[in-house]
Amino acid sequence: MVGRSWELARLDGLLAGLGRPDPGGSDLGGSDLGGSDRPKIVDIVGEPGIGKSRLLDEVCARARAAGITALRGRATEYEQHVPYRMFTDALADPGPLDADPALALALAEARSVLCGIGKEPGDGSAEGTAARFGPHRAIAASLTRLGEQGLVLALDDLHWADPASRELVDHLIRHPARGHVLLVVARRDRQTPPSLTAALTRGAVGGAVLQLALEPFAERESVLALAPGIPADRARRLHAAAEGNPLYLFALAHAHRAGGAPGPTPDRPGDAVDPAGLPRGLAALLLDELTTLTEPQHRLVEAVAALGDHATPALLTVTTGLSLQDVESETGALVVRDLLRAGPGGRWALRHPLLRALVHEGTTPGRRAEVHRRAARALARDGAPATERARHVERSLTGWDPQAAEVLVEAAARFASTAPGTAAHLLDVVLTHMPDTPDRFARRGELVLARARALGVSGSLRESRDLLHLLIETAGKDHPELRTQAVAQCAVMERHLGHSPEATALLRRELSREPGPSPTQAVSLRLALGMAALLTASYPDAREDVAQAVALARSHDHPTGEAAALALSALGEAYEGETEAAARFADAAGSLADALTDPGLADPCEALVWLAWAETLLERYGDAERHVTRGLRIARRTGQLHALPHLLTSRAFVHLTTCRLPSALEAAEEAESIARAAGSDELVGFTLAIKTLVLLLVRPLGDAGALSTGEEAVAAAGRGRGWWSSLAWCMLGHAAYASGDPDRAQEAITTAGGGAGLPLLQPSIRPGQLDTLAAAALAAGDVDAAGGWIAQATHEADRLGLDGQRAAALRAQATLAEHHGEPARAVRLLEAAAQEYVRCGQSLWEAYSLLRAAPLARRAGQGARAAAMWRRAHRIAVAGGARLLVDLAELVRPEVTRETPTLPAQLAELTARELEVAELVARGLSNQDIAGRLHLSRRTVETHLSSIYRKASVPSRAALAGLMTRVGLGAGP
Repeated sequence: MVGRSWELARLDGLLAGLGRPDPGGSDLGGSDLGGSDRPKIVDIVGEPGIGKSRLLDEVCARARAAGITALRGRATEYEQHVPYRMFTDALADPGPLDADPALALALAEARSVLCGIGKEPGDGSAEGTAARFGPHRAIAASLTRLGEQGLVLALDDLHWADPASRELVDHLIRHPARGHVLLVVARRDRQTPPSLTAALTRGAVGGAVLQLALEPFAERESVLALAPGIPADRARRLHAAAEGNPLYLFALAHAHRAGGAPGPTPDRPGDAVDPAGLPRGLAALLLDELTTLTEPQHRLVEAVAALGDHATPALLTVTTGLSLQDVESETGALVVRDLLRAGPGGRWALRHPLLRALVHEGTTPGRRAEVHRRAARALARDGAPATERARHVERSLTGWDPQAAEVLVEAAARFASTAPGTAAHLLDVVLTHMPDTPDRFARRGELVLARARALGVSGSLRESRDLLHLLIETAGKDHPELRTQAVAQCAVMERHLGHSPEATALLRRELSREPGPSPTQAVSLRLALGMAALLTASYPDAREDVAQAVALARSHDHPTGEAAALALSALGEAYEGETEAAARFADAAGSLADALTDPGLADPCEALVWLAWAETLLERYGDAERHVTRGLRIARRTGQLHALPHLLTSRAFVHLTTCRLPSALEAAEEAESIARAAGSDELVGFTLAIKTLVLLLVRPLGDAGALSTGEEAVAAAGRGRGWWSSLAWCMLGHAAYASGDPDRAQEAITTAGGGAGLPLLQPSIRPGQLDTLAAAALAAGDVDAAGGWIAQATHEADRLGLDGQRAAALRAQATLAEHHGEPARAVRLLEAAAQEYVRCGQSLWEAYSLLRAAPLARRAGQGARAAAMWRRAHRIAVAGGARLLVDLAELVRPEVTRETPTLPAQLAELTARELEVAELVARGLSNQDIAGRLHLSRRTVETHLSSIYRKASVPSRAALAGLMTRVGLGAGP
């Protein structure tokens, strides 16, 4: 291979790296907190015929020569609506993998995942493999297993990939398969969908993707490789005509040897390009070699071009009318001429996809339709599912055919939750051919709604919204139920587009119509109003609507609607900081939801979304996790993808606060994947905001991942006055503060809150944001501002009555005490904060508070107490995968543990709080004095003392004081 020495050198280096362990491994339970500094994806870009496929061939050959498994798949222009087409192609031919039982099993598992796509919606087995985003994780895991000894997965013509394959590639860019796996893709830049180009560009910026742009060959390389034996002067002219494009030069050289002219100069990109994307001169040269084929050979070539991966001898017999013997004879002759090549499973393929495109476009429409019609009938006779027959049925349509339409509708229904882009396309085909007559209006409306849903979840929000607008207007007064369904669906699209005011206006207009919607529809519309108001920080404006939804659902015996309305009331009140009201609504919603069956909660699934988030804000993490788990199960089983990002972000937040960082990151990243696929910038901003906080804690100290994610979150969410936008700015503020930029932190959080007092920020989280603001102000030297924010945090936390928010205010007070040189007071405040976190189950922040307190306790002369704090915090951080806290612990370890007396066995089991109580007993303080000093109740102090007596094996207060004196503890100030 000539002309690609630099590119091959880069690829050889990556292949060699597949045999070496990745640097930067993790020491925290195997979670992916470090990562490799080598790219895991190679992006080969170039124009048609420049040599992308040839370079992929060479990479795979070199990998196999080095003992590395290489799988090769290709997207095709005429199968762009076959889900995961390029991945099924890559996994179709196992080669030597069958010889290794473990690798054969991993390959079989990957195939079974892809074979599950297109099962009936609601099938219980769909929850795992056939869920839309389930294959992403399953395929990545299979690739990891396949790559234990090294794996190259080469995917050609990525620009033609179906939407599901593009989503999977996007997932592998953001979450590369672990281990020794290299993904190599080849594509045309101008034909690549913008979303995929953006994903590859983000990966290149982050270092996960190596981009190789193939340039034209130099003259000497071209002539030596592709025009041997041609006189030098003529070869130079041929190279000039080909402009360094190897495929074009190959065709020109072939024409020259056959006695033809050098051929025209290829047209510039975009000028005189044929339907296959090639300059017309090149197309003519490539087709020239077909002119000498016999009529049966022409029929075979055209059938192979039309059938794609269905071009088996049996189907070629059916579609060409030739006998099986003739098919075998003629395909053999075409192989000799290097027009056909054998593929996996006995299938035939044309030599190059560009040649296939030219043949396909050159086949008469009637002949193409007949090939597909015969193929569809043969597949139906063999019992093939609608999902497999759909592409042939679609291409055989020349007019309205009710039976064909039903096949496409059935296939669309099966693809709706797994490949919604394909479902939307198939429904569009049906609607295009369906006669637009009054007797079919209701059926057309149903299909339009289904297509709009598919478009919405596949990321085409504006197209979905426009389709629904048209349906709303055409439905008018004659089809009120259809119109109301369209309004409710359209409001969701408007919301995801960031148009909540438009959604609200649309919903209120529908509610005001006469006659009004049915009670069930009215409940749904009012709930949509409440959600729109919540997202725009104007919940009080819709409070009455939600209350009416509760009353309406209750009066019409609609328990699912009532549970949803109560849950939304709980979330709205929790958002507004009305804790007591939120708790009452959450209790009622939880009791009702728990009494309903899963099918009873399936519509709407949002009841569990709102309930879980309300319980999260109320610090009821056990209840929240229970409802999240149930909601995820229902949403995945029923294909309600719109609910998944909200449930997953709730799970991520709960797992973060309870210090389970690896699973928190997994949930946040899955939520991000779904949000990106949905195409909603605001939803992407929301999921990235949660991910920012998780990354801040899960990554090492000094890692820039959280800051860059926070920046992307605010770029997506914008500066609107809404929940998601304000949360994104807050999380950027936390990341900026952690990265050492207190001024930017203050700017971000005050932007979120609409000014210094954070008037626009949801009250339920305001104390925590004020804590960070105060710390940033002190770091920037603005003591007065810090004092004001601390006072506000304390006041607001007291009003909320939530343990975690009280703890945030105490932590802010401790920061000011430390600044004023009062370490003992700062320690007491931080330990009080830690105890508040213990009460509400926020173990992550308990550990953080103890780590803050430990060095201060050491400076205050309380060495044993400091060591006990440090040990507990370190244990929590390591067990929970909180890499940032582990690094912080190691940073303060020398100061905390130096010259610290070893605790005797009798005291070793005491917690940091119990050790503090014991020290104060030794100093002669009464229970009431200890309670006042530690901001505890007297009863809590007595409980601590009972535990201390038991653990230390002492019978009385005097014995405890004596023990503490003997070991030299309790003498601090």
